[in-house]
Amino acid sequence: MNFALILFILLVISFVMWLLDVLWLKKARSAAAEVALAEFDARNAGRAGLNAQALAAERAALAGRLAQRPWYLEYTASFFPVILLVFVLRSFLFEPFRIPSGSMIPTLQIGDLILVNKYQYGIRLPVINVKIVEVGSPQRGDVMVFRFPHNTTQDYIKRVVGLPGDRVEYADRRLLINGQPVPVQPLPRYFEQDRVQYYAQFSEKLGNVDHRIVLSEGPGVPPMRAFAHTHPQACQYSAAGVACTVPPGHYFVMGDNRDNSEDSRFWGFVPDQNIVGRAFFVWMHFGGSWNDLIRFDRIGGFQ
Repeated sequence: MNFALILFILLVISFVMWLLDVLWLKKARSAAAEVALAEFDARNAGRAGLNAQALAAERAALAGRLAQRPWYLEYTASFFPVILLVFVLRSFLFEPFRIPSGSMIPTLQIGDLILVNKYQYGIRLPVINVKIVEVGSPQRGDVMVFRFPHNTTQDYIKRVVGLPGDRVEYADRRLLINGQPVPVQPLPRYFEQDRVQYYAQFSEKLGNVDHRIVLSEGPGVPPMRAFAHTHPQACQYSAAGVACTVPPGHYFVMGDNRDNSEDSRFWGFVPDQNIVGRAFFVWMHFGGSWNDLIRFDRIGGFQ
């Protein structure tokens, strides 16, 4: 069961209890309180002149107890506004994710906490992820979060490389789109601390987005088709690499860590209905080691 479904269930339960409280339970409590306070006043009618201040305090304490919601409403109806706010923000505006792997190095690091724009690619119904309002569509170079086509309970993050109808080729570790090589410029070597390893680093331009990619130093291994592939007939594999024609309504995605990313080169394409949103901001970084526990320098937007 995913978090969106759990949140939706909590929202429904809290809303039902809140509605019951507003329409019926609160009125019943008020009526019972009036009766109890009237009985209190009747019992203490002769004591008013003895200690009016203490009697007023006792009456106020009784009124407070009678007005309190029972425990089951405190743990349901009371949380409805908060759950509603979280549900709306997470379902329609922004959703947080944590980067669990190094497939998007150097752009994103393991332990980065990111925000994903949920409305840029269209407004979708929560849980079932059905698009109800067209707003925009993924563009080449976008960093996109999506549900893995072969296991929709898993969220993946990759960069959009090919749009519907594109011919994407990755041969001899060079990327071509519709027959045109994607421009790259060499950069200084990149050092990954976790693996204690240097990579060849390049600046790549996809669409209007300039971003960095890394390649393992050496000849590299050409991609091979995985056991599960969304459209095996749309891709041709060879000793040099892979060439695919992106089906309608689907996208070809790749990791920036090109030799350490399982992506469309292996398992196929991302259908539009699996899209979660566009990743755009790192709001915190929590690493797995003491020297990388919290890094404020990671906070900010990225391409």
